[in-house]
Amino acid sequence: MSAEPKISRRAFAGGLLLAGLARNARAQGFAGLGESGNGFAKVVPGKHFDFPGDHGPHPDFRIEWWYVTANLTDAAGQAYGLQWTLFRQAARPGPQGQGWESQQIWMAHAAVTRADTHRSAEKFARGGVGQAGVVAKPFQAWIDAWQMTAPSESNDQTLSPLEVTAAAADFSYALQLSADRPVVLQGEAGYSRKSERNQASYYYSQPFYRAHGRLTIEGKPVEVSGQAWLDREWSSQPLSPDQTGWDWFSLHFDSGEKLMLYRMRQTDGHHYASGTWIAPDGVTTLLRPADIVMTPKDSIEMGGHRLPVSWHVELPSRAIAIECTPLNPKAWMGTSVPYWEGPISFKGSHAGVGYLELTGY
Repeated sequence: MSAEPKISRRAFAGGLLLAGLARNARAQGFAGLGESGNGFAKVVPGKHFDFPGDHGPHPDFRIEWWYVTANLTDAAGQAYGLQWTLFRQAARPGPQGQGWESQQIWMAHAAVTRADTHRSAEKFARGGVGQAGVVAKPFQAWIDAWQMTAPSESNDQTLSPLEVTAAAADFSYALQLSADRPVVLQGEAGYSRKSERNQASYYYSQPFYRAHGRLTIEGKPVEVSGQAWLDREWSSQPLSPDQTGWDWFSLHFDSGEKLMLYRMRQTDGHHYASGTWIAPDGVTTLLRPADIVMTPKDSIEMGGHRLPVSWHVELPSRAIAIECTPLNPKAWMGTSVPYWEGPISFKGSHAGVGYLELTGY
């Protein structure tokens, strides 16, 4: 069901469930990411990824997402950011229920960012009734009228082309994405470690999208183009109980390379870092904790949270030392699961643009 209530017994019951989910999300993160994954499918090394099948849902795992971010400019060179995200959570393990008995719950976020404004919207839906879902071939992900779709002749290895659309009260967008290189597997051939223990996810990305389309803010449309990044990730326990959240970067270098980095914050201060260096031809190199320096710099206060929105990042083995700054420091997602997500630029030894996500603050 969407955020607008419908007066029916089923809608009312679903609303109670989603309200409970929202309360749990504020306490532990969406789907209780640090809770035990007992009863759900496990993430183990050695998975063989299969496309188009793995573009679709994995309902036996507790949590997964389809996540697009885009760094865009208009004809005058003004910068914008765009986000489209669909989350799936299994409320309980076990055989899949049908119709209103489905244990699948869907949540979606859409946002646009400019230097002087940040707009976001949120939707919820109950699984099993067609209001939200994902189909692997031809690829389609949707919740109500928010869509990410591919034509029947799309390329399964590149997940291209795609069209991404969303509309809210004060913004909308329609973006076309195309890529000429296959998706890349993150971590160890798609097995992405989140701690020194057994926490992990299956994770792949399409960082090579070229994007163009139209973005509208308060009724004023503008044509935009740029680069986009899609993340696909699923797990049943991606955090350990002593991890409070993460700091995640996706970076487009002006020289053509791509970089994904994250730092999983632990209560004892011994944070776990990992990442992937992606060459222009798509060849990947795993970055281990000792390869990465991520230092938070300037912080801001938003919604009662102190957030490090500027960062110094180093990869000493590659002679990379960059300063990352946000397009809009106030890119706060005041959704049921609040977090910071926004476009950034970087300079120093290298230059480019990207996205930063901060959760658990």
